Formats: sequence, structure tokens, C-alpha cells
Amino acid sequence: MGHALRLGGVETSLIGLLQSFDYSRYEVDLFLYLHDGEFMPHIPKEVNVLPQNTSYASLLLPFNQNTFRLKTAKVLAKIYAFSFCKIKNIAGENFVYLLNLHRIAHWFLPKVNTKKYNLGISFLSPHYTLSKKLTAIKKVAWIHTDYSMYALDEKHELVMWKSFDKIAAIGNHSLKVFAQKFPSLKDKCMVVENILPQDFVKRRSKEFTVAFEKKHINLCSIGRFSYPKNFDNIPEITRNLLNHGVSVKWYIIGYGSDEALINAKIKEYNVEESVILLGKKSNPYPYIKACDVYVQPSRYEGKAVTVREAQMLHKPVVITNFPSAKSQLADGFDGIILPMETNAFSIALKDFLKDITLQEKLIHNCKNSDFSNQLEINKIYNLS
Repeated sequence: MGHALRLGGVETSLIGLLQSFDYSRYEVDLFLYLHDGEFMPHIPKEVNVLPQNTSYASLLLPFNQNTFRLKTAKVLAKIYAFSFCKIKNIAGENFVYLLNLHRIAHWFLPKVNTKKYNLGISFLSPHYTLSKKLTAIKKVAWIHTDYSMYALDEKHELVMWKSFDKIAAIGNHSLKVFAQKFPSLKDKCMVVENILPQDFVKRRSKEFTVAFEKKHINLCSIGRFSYPKNFDNIPEITRNLLNHGVSVKWYIIGYGSDEALINAKIKEYNVEESVILLGKKSNPYPYIKACDVYVQPSRYEGKAVTVREAQMLHKPVVITNFPSAKSQLADGFDGIILPMETNAFSIALKDFLKDITLQEKLIHNCKNSDFSNQLEINKIYNLS
């Protein structure tokens, strides 16, 4: 069960999971709120995609395209979230509105279907639909983020999560911080690493050729243009590199609410020729393949799928020292971790870009590693 299949790390991981099932042993139904997104054509043919339901689609559509009941749910959720955040003095990124939209909306939504499943998997929070609207002997909900980084409506979060038999986190750090938030749920938690479609990534990286200029060091970053990804600091980092005589072009693939901020920073640091926003790409893999170094400068991550994809394509990977960084890669083996602070990151990145020996070591180790996590599917089989 998922929301849609638009470009994103969670969606890539869902495709990897679907491509890993042994369909001679299991029948798999997929329910999506909205049949939309670049990954729709990559659903395995063996998967039975359930019909789109207008009521559920409304959860992801603009307000003016919603059913009357969903409009009511959205208004009530907005009022609740505004009041809750004001009382709790919560600002910035939080899950309060989205959680409560699904909490309120489930009263207005129909059952997904009348079948009874051996195992139900809800792949992206909020998880009310699987909890309330589908019958399964066992139910599993996924954690894809770092819960220490968000303000929460903990009362209603707890009610939602406790209805599941198992809670699957994508890494040890994600599990640890979630269990700290909700200690009563610790015994339900388990780690199931992202199962990534390695053959899919490699095959799509060859669909067309990207020709970056060889006179520059070409860097690539991919993600939503939002606060967690920290792309707004790339222009300053680039300016620092240029000032130290390192000729770089930094290509950023993605879209999101911070695009205007990033463009303003590009102008502020006069790096219009060096920081290039490529926008949304349905196939980003040829760009990763063509770059010299993949950089994930995030403020925080659950576990960045794009980092794994870059490693699959044998790229030297650089990440910032966000809280879950050490569960993302082995520092100095298949990537490097650099300081979060912008000036310190700039200096360390400059040194790394000049260290060809270290880059070749990372490439060699990536070529000899398996990043697909295919065996993780056995954890899911054992739950059914």
C-alpha cells in the first residue's frame, strides 16, 4: 500500500520490494491512493494493481478537486494542526497536519476491498488506511525517516502505530530514534533495509548519454528542494570551492518549495554558471553515471536511496555528517562523511576532490559491493 509512484526514494524502494517477490509463491495486490507517477510503468506485471478509488485519490489532489467529505476532512485537519502547533509552539517541518488529515479522513473513506490478506504492508506514513480500511492477519508499517527531526502529535502517532503487529525501520538509526520517541513500541520494531532494484538502476543509466564538460569536476545531487536536503547551501559551498581554485559544476536534480530560495542563493554567490538546477527528471541515472562525484549534503535523512543508487553506479559518494550518516555508508570504504557546517564541509570537499587515490579506492570498493539488499525480502516472507 502506497500513496503514488512519483519520483522519490520511498517510491524507488517500493519498486525494489515489488521486484523482489517470488511470484510463484505469493500473490501481491498493490493499492495506491493515486495512479500517478514516473514509476507506474515499472510495477512488475505479476502485481495486481487495485483500481483507483476517487475518495483516496482526493487525499493527494488539490482542494478544488476533492470530494465534499475530503474537503471537510482537510478543513478540520488544518484547524486542528494550526491550534495544536500554536499551543505547542511548533514551527517548521512537522507531521501534524498530514497525520491528522488521515486520522480524520478515515471516517469518510470506504474499505479498500473485502479481501482478507495474510500480510498487509503500509509503505508510507500516515498508516491509517491499512490500520482501519483493510483486513489482514498481520499488518506492518514502515518508517522511512529520522523521527528525532520532526515535531509530532505524539498522542495520535502512538494510537496509529500501536495498531500494527510490526514496525519496520529502514536502518538502525531510524529504529533507535523511533523507539526513543515511543518506548512502548520498541518490541514491535525491526530493521528491514531498503531493497533496491540494482539491475533496474544500471539498465536505466544506459538509456541515454549525458555529456558533462570534462574541464570541470562535475558534481551531482538529487532530492526534493526542501530544508532537509540542504541544497540552499550548495551555492555558498560552490563559491568557496571556486575561490580555492577548484573548477566545479554542480548539477542538482529535483523539484520543490525551496527552488526560489536556491535560485536566490545562486545569484547571491554569483555562481550562475557553476550551479545548475536541472529540474525534475524521470530518469536521473544517466546524470549520476556521467558525474565525477555524487554529493548528498543533507541536514538529515532516514536513509538516502540516491546515495545507494550512486554507489550502484560506482560513483565516489560524499555525504554530510547527519545523524544517520554512519548507517548510510562505511566512511572511507564506500563513501566519505564530511562535516555538516558549510565552511568546514567546503574545505573537506576541496581536499577530497584533489585526492584521486581516495576516490579510486571508493570506486573500487563500490564495484565489489552489493547494495541491493535482496536478502531483506526474507524478513518479509517470515512475517507472512
